[in-house]
Amino acid sequence: MTTGGGTTGPGAIVSSGAPGATTGASPGNGGQGKFRKINSLFDLKATSRDTVLFYHPQYQSLAESIASASENVVLGDMRWASFPDGFPNLYVHHASAIRNQHVCFLADFHDPRTIFEQLSVMFAVPRMYVASFTVVLPFFPTGTLERMEDEGDIATASTLARMLSSIPLSRGGPTSCVIYDIHALQERFYFGDNIMPVFMSGVPLLRQRLRELPDASDVVVAYPDEGAHKRFHAFFPDYHAVVCTKVRDGAKRIVRLKEGEPKGKHVVIVDDLVQSGGTLLECARLLSSIGAKRVSAYATHGVFPNESWKRFLPTSSEDASTVPAKRAHDGAASASCNFAYFWITDSVPHVASAVRGVEPFEVLSLAESIANAIQI
Repeated sequence: MTTGGGTTGPGAIVSSGAPGATTGASPGNGGQGKFRKINSLFDLKATSRDTVLFYHPQYQSLAESIASASENVVLGDMRWASFPDGFPNLYVHHASAIRNQHVCFLADFHDPRTIFEQLSVMFAVPRMYVASFTVVLPFFPTGTLERMEDEGDIATASTLARMLSSIPLSRGGPTSCVIYDIHALQERFYFGDNIMPVFMSGVPLLRQRLRELPDASDVVVAYPDEGAHKRFHAFFPDYHAVVCTKVRDGAKRIVRLKEGEPKGKHVVIVDDLVQSGGTLLECARLLSSIGAKRVSAYATHGVFPNESWKRFLPTSSEDASTVPAKRAHDGAASASCNFAYFWITDSVPHVASAVRGVEPFEVLSLAESIANAIQI
C-alpha cells in the first residue's frame, strides 16, 4: 500500500480516521469499551485535562483499551509507513490539535527493528509545542543486560536509557517515562536529567486474580530465586512464601528448595519476565516432587522467543480442552508439570495475542494501570 509517497512496513497499521469519526469500540475489551480518537482541535475538552495517546501499531489493541478505561484519554492519529528503501515515512495527523495538550506515546521496543522509527516520533512530538510529554514503555527489553561481567561486555540497558534520556524537553519540562517491572531497579540510575523514569508493576493484577481463584485459601507464593524474592515479596505480605535457589553441580545449574512448605498447596511462582522458561519448569518440577497440589506461574513480561511458550502447553495424554475440568477438581500436578495457570500481561503484544485463550495462559491487561498512570 502506498501512502504519502511511501509504503507501509511489514505489519504496520495505517490509521486514517474518517472525518467526524471520534469514537470506536475496543477489541481488547470484547468490543464493549468505547474510546475517543482525535480528528480535530474540537475533539479535546476545553478543560485541557485530556491526554492524547499515540502508539506504535503493535500496541493498537492495548491503546484502545487504555482509552476505553479513561474518559480523559484521546487516541492520537499517525501514519506509520516506510519508503521503498525501508526507512520510516511517518506523519502526525492533526498536529496543530495537540499544541498545549498533554501527550503520551505508548512504545513497543520488543523488536529492535522498530526502535528507530519510534525514537523518531519521541524526538519530534515534544517540539510540537505540547504541554507535557510522557512515554509509556510497558517492557524495557534490554533490562537483563544491565551490567558487565567481563571486560568487553556491553550493557545495552545503559545504551537504551541514554537514548531515551536524549528526548527533547517539552513545554512542561523533562519527559516522564513509565516502565513496568524493569529487570533491575538500579537501572533507574542509567537515565539522565532530561527524563523522569517512573517504575510501575503488573504484580497487583496478579493479587487481584489470586483472590478470585476457587482455592484462594490454599495459595502460597513461590520465587524462583533469591532475587525474585527480594524484589516481589513485599507485594504478598499476607501469603506464605516458598523460595527456590539455584546451585551449581559441575556445569549444570540445579534448582533446590531454600525455604517454605509447598506440600498440599497451590503454589504460584512469581517473576518479572520469562524467556525460554527453563528455570520455571525446573522450579515447577521440584515443587511438584515435594508435594505441591498445583503449580501456576506469573511473569509480567512473557517474552518467549521462538514461541517457547509452547513448552508450557499441557503435555499429558489429556487434550488441552480437558484442563479446565482438571482445574475444577483441583487435581494434583502431574509428573509432566502441567501448569494450572500461567499469567502474563500484554506488555509483549505479539505473545499476548498468540497465547490469549490458550490453556494454561491468561493475559492480564495493563490498560487500566496505564490509564491511571498517565492521568493529569
